[in-house]
Amino acid sequence: MSEQGGESAAPERLPLFHEETQSRRRRGCSGIAGVVIFAAAFGGIAGLIGGQVAGLVVAGVIALPLLYLLAYNLRRRIWLEGTVLLVRTWGIRRVDLVTAERLDLVISDVRGTRTVSLLVNAGQRRKVAKVDLALFSGAGGRELGVLQLRRLANALMNNTEANGLVFSELLVAELKAEARGDAVADRPLYRLASAAPSGKYVQRFTMEAVSRFVATLD
Repeated sequence: MSEQGGESAAPERLPLFHEETQSRRRRGCSGIAGVVIFAAAFGGIAGLIGGQVAGLVVAGVIALPLLYLLAYNLRRRIWLEGTVLLVRTWGIRRVDLVTAERLDLVISDVRGTRTVSLLVNAGQRRKVAKVDLALFSGAGGRELGVLQLRRLANALMNNTEANGLVFSELLVAELKAEARGDAVADRPLYRLASAAPSGKYVQRFTMEAVSRFVATLD
């Protein structure tokens, strides 16, 4: 790290998301359409029972929180700056990977697409960050880049409070599998995602469960 004028340069801000403007726009449009249809359906039922005013009120009550949630998710970005995660929604939340009190692996399943995420809990003022590590559908998928996984592994290695070394070893194993040229289906993150029982929207793997899995890796 270079120094100039007696001050250290700020750590590089590394994006931990895939910037796809067209995909984000499509999700926004489809999300708005879904909210309108959902709110109109409930508003129509309420209108038949209580009249036009009641229908409009119910439609508004249904639509507003859903639109807020949609905008929240569309605005969400996350970066890694040194060992600190920067999470942007309406503001910016900082979560330090080294001092985090709890780490979990979360697997979500939406219409056959499974997302493997790292859930970081700082334990202060409900500071929580979720980093999507990989997304799989069928026998293929998409993972964070090599640089992002390497930097995350380095930061997690220094976490002693939540035994971050276990999660660091998992990411290192993923990097080794990619370096060997292993197929996606043979890599650790895919194997974890496949091992999660179907039928559950979100499943949480504790540090102990991840530790047992990592112990089976070469």
